Amino acid sequence: MATERAVLLGNEAIARAVVEAGCEVACAYPGTPSSEILPAIAKFADLLDTKTVVEWGTNEKVAYEVAISASFTGKRSCVAMKHVGLNVAADPFMSAAQFDIEGGMLLIVADDPGPHSSQTEQDSRLFGLFAKVPVLDPSSAKEAMEMVKDGFELSERHKIPVMLRPTVRVDHCRQDVELNDPLRLERPAKFVKDVKRWVCLPAHVKTTHPKLNQKMDAVKEEFTKNFSKYNFEIAAQEKPKLGIIAGGISFAVVMDLLEKLGRKDISVLKIGTPHPLPLDLVNDFIARHENVLLLEETYPVIELQITDRRNVKGRWNGYVPRAGELTPEVVEELVCKALGETCTRDADEDLKKAIEELKITPKPPMLCPGCPHRASFFAIRKAFPDGIYPSDIGCYTLGVNQKTVDTSICMGASVTQSSGFYLAHKVDGQLRPIVATIGDSTFFHMGLPGLVNGVYNKHAFVLAILDNQVTAMTGGQPHPGTGQKLRKGDSGRIVPIERAVKGCGVEFVKRVEAYDIDEGVKALKEAWEYAKDHKEPAVVIFGHPCMLLRQEQPKVPVRVEDETCVGCKFCINFFNCPGLVFDESSKKAYIDERFCVKCGVCVNVCPHGAIQVISEEGK
Repeated sequence: MATERAVLLGNEAIARAVVEAGCEVACAYPGTPSSEILPAIAKFADLLDTKTVVEWGTNEKVAYEVAISASFTGKRSCVAMKHVGLNVAADPFMSAAQFDIEGGMLLIVADDPGPHSSQTEQDSRLFGLFAKVPVLDPSSAKEAMEMVKDGFELSERHKIPVMLRPTVRVDHCRQDVELNDPLRLERPAKFVKDVKRWVCLPAHVKTTHPKLNQKMDAVKEEFTKNFSKYNFEIAAQEKPKLGIIAGGISFAVVMDLLEKLGRKDISVLKIGTPHPLPLDLVNDFIARHENVLLLEETYPVIELQITDRRNVKGRWNGYVPRAGELTPEVVEELVCKALGETCTRDADEDLKKAIEELKITPKPPMLCPGCPHRASFFAIRKAFPDGIYPSDIGCYTLGVNQKTVDTSICMGASVTQSSGFYLAHKVDGQLRPIVATIGDSTFFHMGLPGLVNGVYNKHAFVLAILDNQVTAMTGGQPHPGTGQKLRKGDSGRIVPIERAVKGCGVEFVKRVEAYDIDEGVKALKEAWEYAKDHKEPAVVIFGHPCMLLRQEQPKVPVRVEDETCVGCKFCINFFNCPGLVFDESSKKAYIDERFCVKCGVCVNVCPHGAIQVISEEGK
């Protein structure tokens, strides 16, 4: 029987391996570049008819705790998130490392060197080092699949969670991979009570921490002796002028580069298990090469574990850039530099030439045409032009283009920052309008604790919840406010935002149609008056479905009247819609029909009334 194969996205390959490995509880919170993993687990679980439970967690901490608890019963479990999501899950991640878990537990954390869609480019391998947890670092989709299965086995052998750390180029590559039948373990859930094993107390840590150290010593020995398929040397065919130690996707980049250059005088040591580092292999490689270049993304995790780095060119001595992605162009320059040769390729010049040839006009990211958030932000600025606007992580962060996002730190910080801004002004006896913006999914993720804090401590601010009925930025995943789940025939229960807000103790809660700017302005002003008078948060919910949901709505065709348009660019600067463009030659705005979705919201934007609805007669 021929082996079944398929070309899969890296994240799909990881998901397939999770199901094939017999995982029965899979959780996640969406975040690019990890978002495709959990939906693909659900798809393959349905296709292969496994019993796998697949659920979105309210946030990464919740998802991690659900998954790790399932492993206590002997079930194989996994949790997926992006690198900054591990910040949220760090508390249980650190503690659970010290437990003797029963079933295999795999943490899949996708890093974003660059970054392409994140507020940091932190390296999750350092969390593995910090928590004393084994880390597997794949260089391709195929290798990621193998590491998933080996990760579960490793976890069960040593009774410890294992981290699989793909980066964006692994997550979003496509590769021809082999598909296999799922492992059906048929393990009934069995939780054996044992206080010393499952309760994290200071007295117990005195025994669990030394035991964790012993586990890591055993894993390190295993990585050195038994993981040669992930840690191996490709020897130079001629006398080596350079030795390269490469981890993760950097190995794939290096191998492609050497093939392109036809170099036979460079040796490569691949490291697929960066923590605990198989130090004997690394030290032996360094001892045999006078000139060594170390390539890893993004932090010097391998470097930090090397005892003697004097012959190593890396981040520690400033040779390798300490920020940014190690793209093929960057790696080529580093290799040429390490060899003392002139690089014939200029990455910046190549990019400039391509842009010129394609006649591309670079544009900053902006909200989609018809996005309800655009109208909500416009209403906020119209209501409080002198306000302070803390915002959050989501596609609505692009409200910065409308000058209605002043700060953005992390998930949920818009709410707590509002408290900080209020207290800072309160100390001086001042009161200034504060309007925070947060998305519906982000509100459930981390907005609730900050809102409770604001109510409890009586902080006066307005929280605008931008409810577009989906987790939009990461690809349209459901959340508690939608009640939808992933597997066929599996339904959840809707948690209404209004009831959640009132449950936090908020008295002023009002929902408005996001497209209705006048109503939005009115609700915001009422909310601020209430917040001032009662010295407590007030909440306005701007509701309208995300345009990506493609829900039917009335079409309102519009045009800009040339005679009325004065070229002030107010619509461009404060509404920032792709469908509204400014013609520098005529000094007039106009509607770009390629992008306009005919939502009609911009009619309320122009202070001179130049944007008008096209009547049936005027067609």
